[in-house]
Amino acid sequence: MDGDLFGAAAAARLRGRAPLAARLRPRSLDEIVGQDHLVGPGRPLRELIAADRLSSVILWGPPGTGKTTLARVVALSTAKAFEELSAVTAGVKDVRAVIERAAEILGGHGTGTILFLDEVHRFNKAQQDALLPAVEDGLIVLIGATTENPHFEVNPPLMSRSTLFRLHPLDSEALVELVRRGLAAEGASADDDAVEHLAARSGGDGRHALTGIEVAVALAGRRAGTTADTGPAVSASAHEAASKAPGRVHVTLADAEAAADAKAVRYGRDGHYDVISAFIKSIRGSDADAGLYWLARMLEAGEDPRFIARRLVILASEDIGLADDTALLVADAAARAVEYVGLPEAQLNLAHAVVRLAAAPKSNRVTVALGRAAADARAAGSGEVPMHLRDAHYRGAKSLGHGDGYQYPHDHPDGWVDQQHRPTEVAGNVYYQPSAHGAEAELARRRHHNASLPD
Repeated sequence: MDGDLFGAAAAARLRGRAPLAARLRPRSLDEIVGQDHLVGPGRPLRELIAADRLSSVILWGPPGTGKTTLARVVALSTAKAFEELSAVTAGVKDVRAVIERAAEILGGHGTGTILFLDEVHRFNKAQQDALLPAVEDGLIVLIGATTENPHFEVNPPLMSRSTLFRLHPLDSEALVELVRRGLAAEGASADDDAVEHLAARSGGDGRHALTGIEVAVALAGRRAGTTADTGPAVSASAHEAASKAPGRVHVTLADAEAAADAKAVRYGRDGHYDVISAFIKSIRGSDADAGLYWLARMLEAGEDPRFIARRLVILASEDIGLADDTALLVADAAARAVEYVGLPEAQLNLAHAVVRLAAAPKSNRVTVALGRAAADARAAGSGEVPMHLRDAHYRGAKSLGHGDGYQYPHDHPDGWVDQQHRPTEVAGNVYYQPSAHGAEAELARRRHHNASLPD
């Protein structure tokens, strides 16, 4: 009996010391904040969970959006056995053990098993394949949670047997509600602008919002010389009691600002592609400020600066080209600076290149020209090299007719002569057409001038 009492007391103390996110974890669908498109009244995931008829699903969303929370709610509401693994620490052996237990439970009690696999994207192909037979025959209902795009990270056979539910970053209304619940759980109050700041700076991440509350309450308590009352989880409406009162910790905007400044910018693999896409399109659109913003986002998230530099070098030719041929030199110099100088100082070189490339006149005519030439190279006849262009330097070449009729441009006053330089099948096709932007306007003028010269 004493052991039970001490065990219960220890468990209660651990709950009291647990992170706020753990203490506030919802125990029912009605307590979940956000994701109304999935768990709101009449929505698909809510109906499946409430009826205990959930089939295998993949929950995809950014950190702090409720993937684990949903799985724990399922665990509390299902009549099935519930198993939980983390792909960070589990291996094929652990998966097989779950499958064996599921078979025993089904055979002995007629009860199915739900497996919650957190960070499912961390499982390699072989590990995911070990799950497939049990998922396919219904022995296991899989709930996979991932922050990464499952179309990249989850094997197609497993994806095809699962329903994908996408969770979105929490909106401002949901975050404000969550912040108020957190303050109530901490026995604290806060100014409205502090609540709004903590919500706004959470980036849609509920866990980060609750961590920010813990830091803000600690800062406010230290300033006031008091300690917040950290108790067990509270109900959804408990924040109504968290008003100013003598002796209670009160969070100000300054406390919230100090707490929220610790947030790190991050994104997953799909975000990696989305952000670099926004970065390139901003520079292509001549928006230097947007280019700098996305550059800062990538650098703050720990993106490889060499990857950023490579994309700038590509953009210099793809989107600026001969409208300003010094753009390639600037981009290449920035890439070299990244290798030579390194971070953090090379951030300045990248920013220099971003502003310069954004301000440059734009032309994709080199890109278009290469595409047109490539199409002809693939499709046009035999593509024989004209005789007058063939190598005439080796013995016997002249007897083959190589070089006959070739005109040396430097022998002409203008340094240019009109002669055929391509196979006959494509001789009249135009690939490069200079734009009227930047230096290409002069190229267009010179090209017109050469075309008008007498033979």
